[in-house]
Amino acid sequence: MDVFLSAHPIIQSLATLLAVYVFHQGLQRFRALHLNQRTFFRWKQHVVLGEIALGMWLTGLLGGAVTVYVSWRGFFITGTHGEVALVMAPFIIFGLASGLYMHYKKRARKVLPFIHGLSNLVVLILACVQVATGWGVYRMYVLGL
Repeated sequence: MDVFLSAHPIIQSLATLLAVYVFHQGLQRFRALHLNQRTFFRWKQHVVLGEIALGMWLTGLLGGAVTVYVSWRGFFITGTHGEVALVMAPFIIFGLASGLYMHYKKRARKVLPFIHGLSNLVVLILACVQVATGWGVYRMYVLGL
């Protein structure tokens, strides 16, 4: 089980790094839509990488919960780390759903892309919180420090 306890933070960290890049791409779209600046936006790449990052987070959230239960026979023993993951879940699902909706129902919009980006910014900030709380969980429960 130690493999899973070590794989989870690595995979989630990679998802977070990918999400930073995807968010940077989304900022280009924001600049074009709301600031009337000419930018280059890689729509298809943004969609694919966004699906991967959000999917990795969601899978990691579920995988983390299962791993904690199997390893330590309980849920939420990780305290804030587990609680923040629960807060992230609806934002991740909304990010996936709204992104796919905009991808498959293309039309000129300003409000939904803004809400989509804001929601994903919240997830990204919460993911950074997860890095700090996750490090504490890893040190305490895995490394025994």
